[in-house]
Amino acid sequence: MCKFRDLTAEEIDCRVATCNENGVSLLLYKDARCDMNILDETVGSMNWQRRHTRDNANCIVEIWDDAKKQWIAKEDTGTESYTEKEKGQASDSFKRACFNWGIGRELYTAPFIWVNGSDCNMRQFNGKWTTNDKFKVVEITIDEKRITALSIKNTKTGKIVYTFGNTKAKKANSDKPIVQDSEVKCPKCGKVMKPIKKTDGKTAMPADILKGCGGVCYDCYQKAKS
Repeated sequence: MCKFRDLTAEEIDCRVATCNENGVSLLLYKDARCDMNILDETVGSMNWQRRHTRDNANCIVEIWDDAKKQWIAKEDTGTESYTEKEKGQASDSFKRACFNWGIGRELYTAPFIWVNGSDCNMRQFNGKWTTNDKFKVVEITIDEKRITALSIKNTKTGKIVYTFGNTKAKKANSDKPIVQDSEVKCPKCGKVMKPIKKTDGKTAMPADILKGCGGVCYDCYQKAKS
């Protein structure tokens, strides 16, 4: 059966997931056009098809298997969007079905992405913190369907605001402090986070701590548990 290539930086979008006075967290995602282009490129536009059931809640993506002389199907369920309800649900179920085929599955391995408030334009609206800044993936390395390096830029300021792994951006600025590595603030308490020693002797970096503790520092995580 077909094997789909990894996504490129240009095919990955960034969306603000959470926002407070200390900064924003980001999620990586792909859009339906990306899935359609990769299906066309890999299997040919005449060798795949999609259909929706349950009022667009489910999508079935079928690919023709020439060896078996039959259509092979994979299905998933989507959620409604805030704008165009039915269209958004159809698009989301299609994208999820394509994840089942392996298109963009590496996005599930993304690290916790936090951008400090000093690296974006923050404002309050109706008592809530928000930002109009847009963020773009400028570099990504994927090894065996896992993201091993990542750089994200604030398109409004033109500044690299997040790095993960051994990126070109990090190498180019090796003589300068990288904010993401040296000064990550807890989204809840605002304290600068430091690496901590785990029970197995290994060191957990701030980005790893945020990911493992539900998006907060270890102290806030422990307080929430008690």
